[in-house]
Amino acid sequence: MLTRIETAGVSGISGVPWDAVELPSQFMENWCWEPEALAFISGHYETGEPLPKELLDKMLAAKNYQAALFILRQLEFGLFDFRLHAEFRPDQGAKILETLAEIKKLVAVVPSPSWGRFPHAFSHIFAGGYAAGYYSYLWADVLAADAFSRFEEEGIFNRETGQSCSSTTF
Repeated sequence: MLTRIETAGVSGISGVPWDAVELPSQFMENWCWEPEALAFISGHYETGEPLPKELLDKMLAAKNYQAALFILRQLEFGLFDFRLHAEFRPDQGAKILETLAEIKKLVAVVPSPSWGRFPHAFSHIFAGGYAAGYYSYLWADVLAADAFSRFEEEGIFNRETGQSCSSTTF
């Protein structure tokens, strides 16, 4: 993310393992939910007043509303992706919807309609490098929470913490 290399093929996320490719974006999102950071980067377009705490509290409540269902859905996507790539047997047919139904029995709380064909549009698992790597979104959340916890302990604008993170992680 903070590379100083001019050759595009070896800069940015090029060469970063898929386990960590989503880490920078997920990590940076943490600042957007901190009152101190929001006051620094935002303000009313006319008055410059910072976002009221009551509104931020409502935004946080909305963000966290049904978070467990979101995590279960991400687990469903990741398991589906893994199983399609690990268990596919051309001689036995795709069994795509059957595979998804088995996974839903394991992790889904809310049933999907029988006419749903979500897998037919799940392009992440076949395009853009995420084949058998969709889990990296949820894993990045775990890594980002761990990395950000140091900033929570030492201050979200602590210069030494930021420089350490920059030189060791990004």
